[in-house]
Amino acid sequence: MGNDNGFVLLTGTANAKLAKDIAKILGKNVDEIVGVFADGEKRIVIPENLRKRDVFIIQPTCPPVDSNIMELLLMIDAAKRSSASEISAIVPYFGYSRQDRKDRPRVPISASVIARLIEHAGADRIVTVDIHSEQEPGFVEIPWDNLYASYSFLPVLRKTYSNDLVVASPDKGGVLKATFYANLLNAEGIAIVFKERDVHKTNQSKILDMIGDVSHKEVLLVDDMIDTGGTIVDAADLIKRRGAKNVSALATHGLFSPPAEERIKASILDKIFITDTVPLKDEIRNNSKVTIVSVAPLLAEAIRCVYNGDSMSEKLIPKAHRTYEERS
Repeated sequence: MGNDNGFVLLTGTANAKLAKDIAKILGKNVDEIVGVFADGEKRIVIPENLRKRDVFIIQPTCPPVDSNIMELLLMIDAAKRSSASEISAIVPYFGYSRQDRKDRPRVPISASVIARLIEHAGADRIVTVDIHSEQEPGFVEIPWDNLYASYSFLPVLRKTYSNDLVVASPDKGGVLKATFYANLLNAEGIAIVFKERDVHKTNQSKILDMIGDVSHKEVLLVDDMIDTGGTIVDAADLIKRRGAKNVSALATHGLFSPPAEERIKASILDKIFITDTVPLKDEIRNNSKVTIVSVAPLLAEAIRCVYNGDSMSEKLIPKAHRTYEERS
């Protein structure tokens, strides 16, 4: 076990419901510590003693991204100045993670900047779920544990799919993720949709073609997030035109930025599986196509592992992911 002082859970305003769900599983209270001054500045007040205690701050940096990042940084600083023993930033959705490389001249590597800000503020550890690219933990010198939502999705998916399943990636960057899910679900194969993205424009890409046989198959498109929904809807349309029996989508982070809701409502997608890493609108929660799977049990167990010094890879990473890491 950790020290006898126990651990403390703190949360900002980004996704208080998820924080409370995690706290309930752990049998703990979670302190909501962020207020707002009249001029819009954030005010952090921690109500209990943190001296020599492990602190877990639960705060996805989802929209409004910059505001939630600022809350996270201020909470970390407050905990550091309160003499916390170790501070873990639990960031289920990591904002700016798509800006992870220099893809054209004179642009920042924004994911690196945000990660280093979290480190500089005083975090001793970062925990994320399905980070956009696997190299991002290399941006900092503190431990960074990236968890896989497949831990949460698999029980639901195994009840949904049996035979004739093909797992598809909506772009070439998601081939490894599609392969993992195909292995875990004993799928008949994988398919890959190719798209062309204009780096000079935001949220714009064009579906070009695909590889793989989807004729008369159930197809599950897997991705790390649904933002405006354009990529996943266009990929589903192409797969359906190639003869798929039905097409569903799975994404860890359901941002659903406009016009995602309208696109999905009008799409041929049969089902959409998402998690609660970010807060979801009632329209999404009440959509009959959408199945929401909570990552609260995954994150609660991760917190236990950090506090007790247990192995996350043994407890929380499905075999296909672990095998890939060993090969690497």
